[in-house]
Amino acid sequence: MSLRRPRVGAIRDAAVFALALVGCERERVPFPPSQRAPRTAEPRAADFLGVEACATCHAAQYAAWRRSTHGRAGGKPAPGLVIAPFNGAPIRFADAVVTATATGAEYRFTVLRAGSPPVALRIDGVIGGGHMMGGGTQGFVSRFGDGTVRFLPFEFVRREGGGVWFCNTNSRSKRGWIPITPQVRLAECGDWPPTRVLGDVTRYANCQACHGSQIVAAFDTTQRRYATRFTALSINCESCHGPGRRHVEFARSGELGRSADIGMRSLAALDKDASLEVCFRCHALKDVLQPGYLPGRPLAEYYSLGLPQLGEHPLFPDGRVRTFAYQETQRFSDCYRNGSMRCVDCHDPHSQAYRDVNGMPLRDRFSDGQCTSCHPSKAEHSETHTHHPAGSAGSRCVACHMPYLQEPEVGHAIRYARSDHTIPIPRPAADEAEGVTSACRQCHEAQTPEQLEVQVHEWYGSLKPAAPPGFAVTDFFEDSLAPDMPSLPADVVQRLERLAQSEDLDERALALASLHLARGEDTRVRRFLASELGRLDSLDDPIRRRWSIALGFVADRYRQQGDPARAIVTYRKALEIRPNEPGVLLNLGLALAEAGDFANAIETYRRSLAADPAQPLAHVNWGIALESLGDTAGGVAEFRRALAADPSEALAYFNIGVVGLARGNGREAMEPLARAAALDPGLAPAHFALAQGYLLAGDARAATRELKLGLDFDPGNAAARRLLEQIVRATGGH
Repeated sequence: MSLRRPRVGAIRDAAVFALALVGCERERVPFPPSQRAPRTAEPRAADFLGVEACATCHAAQYAAWRRSTHGRAGGKPAPGLVIAPFNGAPIRFADAVVTATATGAEYRFTVLRAGSPPVALRIDGVIGGGHMMGGGTQGFVSRFGDGTVRFLPFEFVRREGGGVWFCNTNSRSKRGWIPITPQVRLAECGDWPPTRVLGDVTRYANCQACHGSQIVAAFDTTQRRYATRFTALSINCESCHGPGRRHVEFARSGELGRSADIGMRSLAALDKDASLEVCFRCHALKDVLQPGYLPGRPLAEYYSLGLPQLGEHPLFPDGRVRTFAYQETQRFSDCYRNGSMRCVDCHDPHSQAYRDVNGMPLRDRFSDGQCTSCHPSKAEHSETHTHHPAGSAGSRCVACHMPYLQEPEVGHAIRYARSDHTIPIPRPAADEAEGVTSACRQCHEAQTPEQLEVQVHEWYGSLKPAAPPGFAVTDFFEDSLAPDMPSLPADVVQRLERLAQSEDLDERALALASLHLARGEDTRVRRFLASELGRLDSLDDPIRRRWSIALGFVADRYRQQGDPARAIVTYRKALEIRPNEPGVLLNLGLALAEAGDFANAIETYRRSLAADPAQPLAHVNWGIALESLGDTAGGVAEFRRALAADPSEALAYFNIGVVGLARGNGREAMEPLARAAALDPGLAPAHFALAQGYLLAGDARAATRELKLGLDFDPGNAAARRLLEQIVRATGGH
């Protein structure tokens, strides 16, 4: 069986793609260097005191918060917080049995699989409490030996016939969220083995810093492991208000009231965008621009709300959810675009109870006062507007304008619906054409969209035109451009130049990246880009980060398509904007290696490590490049340097083991391969390589076990399956 190891791809002829440079004989216009503005004092972890520091002076708000979904969002496992049954009852998979038990204050999962030792997972934190009306879930995290805090694959929802254990399969079998049953294999769960972490750790799938307060996760080069810190797993006061240290010091010293400075920013008087930004710290899909965000720091310098639309397209053109998203869809509502609506106009920020725009409490989430306090005419003769009997479910404002919609990526086995915050007008035919179940169809299932459309027009006549579709720049950048195109229509260039003046940072950066990608060697366009870079001032860093990420996205896509030549060109453009970006340098090295240019790949890995030494993967890929040049000893030395940087780097152990196998020395290979499989049980090639080692050692039973473990995570590997069949035939199944 030939091994497929995680290494650079087949060598391709980089000359296949000819660059169409315009004006290359002229002197190339240089781009100005980054002019990052000096930072003002930013919040540090030590500036956050925790919710108890607020309770003494703000007792009423504290009491409301403790009862709220934010106050009960998570924490250490305890009977009052855990809603899942930790009673020892078996949770049965097709190939495993999991038991959830609680002994005193210790909660744990124990995973039993035939032929494998038990795996005990201690629960160090609870995420969620099943609070959400449209389907509330509860998950669990555990602190791992490398310092990360990881989500466990077994989650619970209590509104499904009393309660159901489920897991997310989207990264494996792509069946969405499904109940755990004896027909489901453990490896179908995307978080098995656990790899999704708390905090902005780009190496792993992550939930950013939302499921808790002041979460910061970073690799500690001194300790050679991750450090994960948080104030709490609930959502505390400082998550919204920012650090409380100065405010508390003012209060204790008697300085409060002597000046307008109260030691923190007042949230009550924020305009709509600044107010929404407070909520979008968590209630929005975001791309990480740089790690380390803490409340009180400028959100736009750390996250982008627009760039997630590249590639996966989580939102439809009208802003509604196409795959999975959060309440950031409010940005596409008419109430926001042509009004001043903020989240806190309807949601009390301390209790999460509902209120009207004047701050008056409302009965519940369905109360019309949320809308009629801004649209009072609709409250008079409401049946004339709703065409439904007063007091009926169909007469409620939110029934038509904020219906609960199942998140499509979740599937339909587990209810996980969220209220539509784009606040649309029902358009039954257009909704169905887009792929959204219209508000009308949710109640009137027997009628076709066309019938419902006729009824809507009979009642209301011509409907208010829908807003123009969004994401035009995103779609154009992604679908219509290539590196160094011979030309672009003049009107397209002019439109992009106008969009490069946009106040929307994502739109502005995408317009600049579009010009740079397609016509960045044209002298006139290049002068324009240089001029724009030179006048960014305080926006220099956030614009450059977005611009570089957008170009990196295009380059990554070329690599995935097996086109390293275009990838190389595009990565180099990204490095023109941020010359020492370690991630872009690492990916450029991979593209160079895929094109067969191992010497330049090694030099690029060297530059990446100079920019950020905490990159064991750069050492791993450097080692693979050295091997490709025939320097196996040098390659192994780089793999060991990866382990010196991070002793938990499974790919370094794996590659050392594969070198041993290549030498025909199964004994030499066994230990590093076993370490790789133990550190990352989902690394299928490690199991397959370990199986070869066991075969060299004459242990067919152990080889069979490892092949089966590898096939759990790579079921389509035909070579591994053939080898398993050969062993079974040779041993008679023993």
